[in-house]
Amino acid sequence: MPGVGFPAGEDATEYLQPVTPPQPKPEDSGVYGPVMIEPGEDEAAPRNNRKKALIVAAAVVGAFGLLYGLDMLLSSGNVPRGVTVAGVDVGGLSHSEAEKKLRDAIEPRLSKPVALKAGDITSELDPKAAGLELDWNATIDRAGSQPLSPITRVTSFFTSREVGVATKADDAKVAGALEAMRGKLDHDPIEGTIKFEGATPVAVEPHAGQKMRAEEAAGAVVANWASGSPVDVPMDFTPVKTTKEGVEKALNDVVKTAVSAPVKIKGEGKDATLTPEQIATTLAFAPGDGGALSVAVNKDKLVEVVAPPLKDTVKEGKDAQIVFEGGRPTVKPSVDGLDVDWDKNIQPYYDTLLKTDARELKFEYKHTPAKVTTEQANKMGIKEVIGEFQTGGFAPASGVNIRVVAQKVNGAIVKPKETFSLNKYTGPRGTAQGYVEAGIIENGIPGMAVGGGISQFATTLYNAYYYAGMKDAGHKEHSYWITRYPKGREATVFMDGAGNSLIDIAFTNPDDTGVAIQTIWTPSSIKIVLWGTKNYDVTGSTSGEFAPTQPQEKKVNKAGCTPSNGAPGFSVTDTRTIKDRRSGQSRSESRTVRYDPQFKIICEPPPPAGG
Repeated sequence: MPGVGFPAGEDATEYLQPVTPPQPKPEDSGVYGPVMIEPGEDEAAPRNNRKKALIVAAAVVGAFGLLYGLDMLLSSGNVPRGVTVAGVDVGGLSHSEAEKKLRDAIEPRLSKPVALKAGDITSELDPKAAGLELDWNATIDRAGSQPLSPITRVTSFFTSREVGVATKADDAKVAGALEAMRGKLDHDPIEGTIKFEGATPVAVEPHAGQKMRAEEAAGAVVANWASGSPVDVPMDFTPVKTTKEGVEKALNDVVKTAVSAPVKIKGEGKDATLTPEQIATTLAFAPGDGGALSVAVNKDKLVEVVAPPLKDTVKEGKDAQIVFEGGRPTVKPSVDGLDVDWDKNIQPYYDTLLKTDARELKFEYKHTPAKVTTEQANKMGIKEVIGEFQTGGFAPASGVNIRVVAQKVNGAIVKPKETFSLNKYTGPRGTAQGYVEAGIIENGIPGMAVGGGISQFATTLYNAYYYAGMKDAGHKEHSYWITRYPKGREATVFMDGAGNSLIDIAFTNPDDTGVAIQTIWTPSSIKIVLWGTKNYDVTGSTSGEFAPTQPQEKKVNKAGCTPSNGAPGFSVTDTRTIKDRRSGQSRSESRTVRYDPQFKIICEPPPPAGG
């Protein structure tokens, strides 16, 4: 091939044959592969190389051992390299040098308050009050002796090791000091909400609740109080449902618009205009889903601000009543009521708050028919006396209370199958309702309370419905017998100062006709007459006394104590026989009552003032 450089007339294929290199013998292979032996090289060379490597390694180990020994000799008795105490580097120093350096660096901070970081709260602890002191000897000893491990000694040139201080601590004082700080460090979870400064809404960010883990907190303080850095106090956290973002969204998307301008409410013939400040009071906030803050309307607050200006647009409904004119019952007509339908107006009001203009709405009203209409009262068959009873002999103060309750109950209608409860009908019986302090029986001893004396009214009512054939729906006798009442046929009632019913009297009208209650009060007596359709003839009989018990003495040292000889207790059984005029059938009901003996009261001088 011309130009390639092969001799003329020679076959080029001879020059293109591959050249096979000499192959090593298997015994020539070393650990890492074949060992190529050049021609003329001595086969003992690899063994010589290994000897050289061993000599070098031995030399290195020897040198390292020499350095290790020298380091041990030079550093003997010193604090190990790389050691820090409360952040102060004392590595390589003698114990005396280390102590001096530590005292210079740490002692100035030991008398200063210890900074505490408890969740989102920062505070300070007085180390002296907590019984905290530094143990200098133990602190130096804590650094330890020189490590024997060569690796540890080598790495100490490049790393540091914090050993902390040793503390002399009074565990009781530390625990007590931390416990005294709970009021600062612990707090309940605070849900995100919105408050108002006038009509300006302000976001209140949520915060998780936190409570100190006392035992772990004490350990953390003892271990870290001298470090110069705030001590992290271990706390248990209570999560909240709202997020900062959820609160901000409610503020910007709803609340700012809601209080941006007044809202006009159109009533039946009269309007009310709510200012932004008033609107703010009608808003309620609660956690929603996904960290949101829900905004709603508080119906009670809406009524509070809207009802007064619209009061002339509503009309109070009244049930038909029975009045007694000329000694006979007459129906006083019922009056239907007209009132704002608050439930229906809540959503339209809320929707109006979201508008930036046309901020007005028309309120809906509802008619409230009387529970007892004129027509119903006229059809109840209230035409004749069906039962009556009279008692007397009460004290003047009791008479005042009996008159007040009699006026309240007079004309009450008990519809067919309905139950009348005295406490429920009158409601609270306090000074605001016109009642005064009068005599009561408390734990078997005469006492005084507002509303005292109502038990005489209850006894009179019980006997009136007893003879009317009504069904007793619950009553309670006095603990001991009062002579002006029939044995086994009397009742007491009691409400506490908050108006809660504790002892009540009630009866059920069993018939298809109605019953009206008439009360006739005089300064010396109370008479109760039940009117309706007379369906029953009733007689009652009371057994003689049995199972007597003797009185016990009771010493009383209260002012106004009145001594008494007491009276025996006993039991009686009362039997009521009811004859139904419509069927001619009779039935009897018996009730056994046990009266406690009246204490023999012995009055003693009251204790001295302030005793």
